[in-house]
Amino acid sequence: MTAHRACLLAGTAFLVLSAASARAEDVPAAAPADAAAAADMGAADPADGSEIVVLGFGQARQVQTITSRDIAVLTPGTTPLKAIAKLPGVNFQTADAFGAYEWSSRISIRGFNQNQLGFTLDGVPLGDMSYGNSNGLHISRAIISENLGSTSVAQGAGALGTASTGNLGGTILFTSRAPSEDTDIAVSGTYGSDATYRGFVRLDSGDLTGNGLKGYVSYGYLKTDKWKGFGEQRQHQVNVKLVQDLGDRGSISGFFNFSDRREQDYQDLSLGLINRLGYGLDNIANDFPLATRLAQVYQNQATRAASPTAALPYPTIGLVFPAPYQTVDDSYFDAAGLRRDYLGGATFDGKLTDALSVQLTGYFHNNHGQGLWFLPYTPTPGGSPLSVRSTEYDITRGGALGHIAYETGPNRLEIGGWYESNAFRNARRFYGLANQATPSRDALSFQSDPFATQFDVKFDTTTALYYVSDRLELGDLTLNGGWKGYKVTNRANRLVGTLASGTIDAKDYFLPQAGAVYTIGGGAELFATFTQNMRAFTSAAVGGSPFATTQAGFDLIRNSLKPERSNSYEVGGRFRAGGFQGSAAAYYVDFSNRLLSLVNGVASVGNPTTLQNVGDVRNYGFEATALYKLMPVLSLFASYSYNSSEYRDDVLNTNGSLNTATAGKTVPDSPEHMVKGEIVYDDSRFLARIGADYMSKRYFTYENDQSVPGRVLLDATIGYTFATEGPLKGFAIEGSVTNLTDKKYVSTVGSNGFGPRGDNQTLLAGAPRQFFVTLRRGF
Repeated sequence: MTAHRACLLAGTAFLVLSAASARAEDVPAAAPADAAAAADMGAADPADGSEIVVLGFGQARQVQTITSRDIAVLTPGTTPLKAIAKLPGVNFQTADAFGAYEWSSRISIRGFNQNQLGFTLDGVPLGDMSYGNSNGLHISRAIISENLGSTSVAQGAGALGTASTGNLGGTILFTSRAPSEDTDIAVSGTYGSDATYRGFVRLDSGDLTGNGLKGYVSYGYLKTDKWKGFGEQRQHQVNVKLVQDLGDRGSISGFFNFSDRREQDYQDLSLGLINRLGYGLDNIANDFPLATRLAQVYQNQATRAASPTAALPYPTIGLVFPAPYQTVDDSYFDAAGLRRDYLGGATFDGKLTDALSVQLTGYFHNNHGQGLWFLPYTPTPGGSPLSVRSTEYDITRGGALGHIAYETGPNRLEIGGWYESNAFRNARRFYGLANQATPSRDALSFQSDPFATQFDVKFDTTTALYYVSDRLELGDLTLNGGWKGYKVTNRANRLVGTLASGTIDAKDYFLPQAGAVYTIGGGAELFATFTQNMRAFTSAAVGGSPFATTQAGFDLIRNSLKPERSNSYEVGGRFRAGGFQGSAAAYYVDFSNRLLSLVNGVASVGNPTTLQNVGDVRNYGFEATALYKLMPVLSLFASYSYNSSEYRDDVLNTNGSLNTATAGKTVPDSPEHMVKGEIVYDDSRFLARIGADYMSKRYFTYENDQSVPGRVLLDATIGYTFATEGPLKGFAIEGSVTNLTDKKYVSTVGSNGFGPRGDNQTLLAGAPRQFFVTLRRGF
């Protein structure tokens, strides 16, 4: 994309695109458990309450907050990640309309991928929210979207007290809504394309005792057919929250959230498959006999390749795949992701004196998950030529976090910490299928009774973090500073298989942060910040983990492997006058000790693949955001971001030879240009919204020889509220459409990781145009 086109698109967005006002009375968000982080992320911005994006005035870093008003204008059930996708520097991709399909869900900020970011809900850590999460869960399972009060994004550096050991490139803080002061019920029902049914109900108790005890219980349900192929995705969720207001002394709150999500997968694609068979190619879950034949042909071919004279296992099937298939990987029978989660916590937020306050949170999380794949490579002994391979995830973790703060005059000093113990079990098993015309196992059911276990590893991870932060106000100048330190110890105990056992840790007890914000006057301010961060190692048997190797491989790296680090520098300014607000920021990031899995020597002679430090990355860029309320009922929003993320070193083998020529190449899935915007009209009765999202091309290989083109996506909402008062208050009908122009495009890149070069089945097609209609009351 040329600079001229980028400027043209940016200018067009600033003139014609927007953000929304709320249609219904907004319930204020509850104070999150990480209150210091909330303040740092812009909660103190003196917005008038009608804004849907808060730009973080008074903060020493680039910060924006999306309120519940903005989430409410999206299709019910939509993940809040889709709402924050319009913010500068945020790249969110998914293959479904709701953004909740976890295999495809990817978010990156300023070139840092999802496992290099930090995520919390009311201060409780969510881990890296990845598909194979070993230390948390995705936000779409952690809470029902209607129960979110706000979502705050710090694109470059989060607060020192954020409960994360992976936030190299930014943090996202989700805050749940507070219970209503009045007894009320909120209900919504949605029907739409591909037999989508979405229901939600929430009962607010109001003040139960007259002394500030209030809460709510809510239930959400989603069922939708896949937009291509055969299969469905469904979810049940329950959220409960209770708050006891203690008046001037503070509050005590508790929550319990449950989720059961089961989703059949879409086929991973390559550019070659798209060109040959189209974007509509998918798994063949409706044709088990065809899947059986493809597996039989593959196994015949494998037998003949091993020995030209060997008897074929399926002699009547032959060696040629039925048209239009050319390989066994063109289409699989089926795959699915299953996750069941229980998440709970309690917080005491107390004011001990006028100057001294304390906050303490305890939490617990249990997860059982399976990722299933009907495999054509491994036949069932004595049964079908296919089997079901699972990757299994079981998490039991608990922790506590808190702080004590002393505020006097212009100074606020805060000291806090976080401790977590996480027991994670990671296994890969194979389940048999009967030799019959229909599958003997259901892809949406948890599997049992395996015929083989490839590996089973138990991980114990302990995290201990402390921080000190200070804020000093000197007239128009506010200074922020402090540091954090932590140690994460990862222990692996191999139960089955040949993967590594052992212990490794990442520690640094001084990671500084410093910033300043200066008020110029006339609604303008300048800010600057520096942050140093480190990312702890991952405890897992797969992916980018030091334990995803043999014992020999782990022993080779355990004393020399270094955790990834980042040094972030950021400067910017904000301005507001009348109905206009704007912000701009420039940043530079040194990212060092990048980790990548490499073969030590020649893989064919049995040398292990291990995680290794392979060099540095340089990130720099510019971001701009503008909000303009033309009149009380009409508002505009636009953002533009430019990002350059380049590798500074080639990847070398341990013997010094070239492995991958990455020096000067762009980091995969980091678009150079992004332009987003919205226009919203809302007069409390009639609502109309249209949004646009442009991003430039993205590479999906380290050497940048393969890429997907840029695209522009449009979506829209229209609605009418029948009553603004009385028993039918908030009763409304809404219609929404996603991908308004029915654009064919690649959404997710890297679903199966990134290769050094060449085409690869690691792409997912974006959803086509889809329509939804919602009836709601009480919002």
